Amino acid sequence: MFEFNLNDHKYKNIHMIGIGGISMSGIAILLNNNGYNVTGSDLSISETSKHLDKNGINYVIGQRKENIKNPDLVIYTDAISDDNEELIAARSLGVPVVTRGVFLGGLMKNYKNSIAVSGSHGKSTTTSMISKILMNSTKNPTILLGGDLDEIEGNVHVGDKEILVTEACEYMGNIRYYYPSIGIILNIDEDHLDYYKDLNDIVETFKNYLKNQDENSKTILNLNEENNKLVIDSVQGELITYGQENPDADYNATNITFNKDGKPRFDLIMKDGSIEHFKLSILGRHNINNACAAIISTLESGVDIKTIKNCIQSYKGLERRMQLMGNVEGCNIILDYGHHPSEIQVNLSALSEHTKGNLICVWQPHTYTRTKRLFNEFVNCFDDADEIIITDIFAAREPFDPSISSKDIVDALIKNGKKAKYLPTFDQVKDYILSDIKKDDQVIVTGSGDSDKLAKMIAGISE
Repeated sequence: MFEFNLNDHKYKNIHMIGIGGISMSGIAILLNNNGYNVTGSDLSISETSKHLDKNGINYVIGQRKENIKNPDLVIYTDAISDDNEELIAARSLGVPVVTRGVFLGGLMKNYKNSIAVSGSHGKSTTTSMISKILMNSTKNPTILLGGDLDEIEGNVHVGDKEILVTEACEYMGNIRYYYPSIGIILNIDEDHLDYYKDLNDIVETFKNYLKNQDENSKTILNLNEENNKLVIDSVQGELITYGQENPDADYNATNITFNKDGKPRFDLIMKDGSIEHFKLSILGRHNINNACAAIISTLESGVDIKTIKNCIQSYKGLERRMQLMGNVEGCNIILDYGHHPSEIQVNLSALSEHTKGNLICVWQPHTYTRTKRLFNEFVNCFDDADEIIITDIFAAREPFDPSISSKDIVDALIKNGKKAKYLPTFDQVKDYILSDIKKDDQVIVTGSGDSDKLAKMIAGISE
């Protein structure tokens, strides 16, 4: 088991392969602020590079063996393959070489308390809600986010060692290395199928994660999610449940309404039977679940209910999470990170309730593996859209796979009676959208690749 003591500086010189990633950059800044000499490399400049620059962290573009210069510890992302020459050079030195997930698990043990947010969807939103609440309380948390939050002017805040807040991603089984005092499970869906065999494999990983906890830990779990129920028997400490219109849950969101803009209002029946009223400033019924997880975890961390209410109401969301990019001729252009069928479905459902004109979904599929394995689910997740436009698959870490294409999805949608169109390039999508939209329409551009570029093109935002 990898151990890391933040105070003893045993690993004074730390090199990070893939330092530009959102989670890696956060760890780099945390280490730098704790007196470590941090270097790193990445394949290209990213949005998070500005945070590295601001903190004076040295990194290079390009991954070459020459970048490895006698580090005491090397951390690498899951996207780095075994044939990466920088990784090969690092392993040849005989120093510890660990994945980001393994390192984060070791880092977590340095904090008296920790809140880890896991689940297939909603992690970044929930973690940022929790962070906003804690930052406006008497606490001084250390925060590692998967997106930029205004309160901390980025994705990381180096606070004290009383409490750590972080996302706990299940990709590559990383959650097996985490030991939070408060673990949140939002949902468990069939995802990351380039790594997992099937849903059962994912469920077993979550079970193993829960078995890491001790009897003093707390697990906060959405009881409305059927797959979540499969792991309850593995909870080691206190189980706290929540749900929507679910009297079996310890915390039950009820009397749900929406204002004219589609933003939820709800009563939360608390564990002790009292009732508190909450208002959200972000769209979507699914965000009630994220809010409940944030409310419960911060209550359990000693934050007063007034502070929680104010922060929940004033929370405006993260970039690429149902983000309004602009308005073109009376049509809202919205960007979202959603790349799984269930994410796309809930987002379209949320928007359809409050769209006067046509709801147009532009989707960039992410990875050949996911598109192929969840083909039927993707074909059936667009029911609330009036028109679907699909661009080419964003390959990410995968080689080209000729056995699946975006056109295959479009053909299946058309066969099912949906209005769908395959437009392979961003320029084609932009031209079509701008020629087709009308007042009161809404366009959502969704996907976890570089779909943000497309949304900016449609909204007329220059890079």
